Amino acid sequence: MTIDLSAERQIIDSWHQNARAWSVAISEQQIASRQQVTNRSIIDAVVSRSARKVLDIGSGEGWLTRELTARGMDVLGVDVVPAFIERSQTQGVGRFELASYAEIAAGKLGEKFDLAVANFSLFGNESVTDLFRSIPSLLNDGGTFIVQTLHPLVACGDFPYSDGWRASSWAGFSDDFTDPAPWYFRTVATWVELFTTHGFTIAEIREPLHPQTDKPAAAIFIGVLH
Repeated sequence: MTIDLSAERQIIDSWHQNARAWSVAISEQQIASRQQVTNRSIIDAVVSRSARKVLDIGSGEGWLTRELTARGMDVLGVDVVPAFIERSQTQGVGRFELASYAEIAAGKLGEKFDLAVANFSLFGNESVTDLFRSIPSLLNDGGTFIVQTLHPLVACGDFPYSDGWRASSWAGFSDDFTDPAPWYFRTVATWVELFTTHGFTIAEIREPLHPQTDKPAAAIFIGVLH
């Protein structure tokens, strides 16, 4: 797939179109891997850093923001999709703000955090690189950036193990989902490089295993600002 800015646009357009279906899937616990593994894995990763103030990047319908808020953290969830933010704000738990990654990079939030987390919310190429570039300015000294993403070795499938745009599908989801967006595949080495070239030391890489397959359900990168 050709790398261009239109792919970045398709990602956002797809989430605008599928916001309602995604919110239903989360609220009805339709995604087995999240219920069995990855929801708990990202909560545990954040809790392990003892942060008081947290930025949830690409917060979607807000489940992680609410979970962390319930554990006594001051959490701001941000997303580019108005329907997600509107739904989140009706739940009455956590703070939420509409913002694109470009707006975050431009300083729209106007506050700093002990920890930023991106839970399965980094799908692009240029947009993700730009976000990484801005994260240090959003963190307090010694702050942490945590990313949970598809495990590269598992998500690679039969394709070559090299960076590049990939097509996706909504296979396994309800028929309410339409127009799947492309996503940018990164190797483990490339993820590590994103952290290290933007001021972070990799403190830990976690690989939560799926209980049925014993294969990694995700990869969690924990970077500490130095």
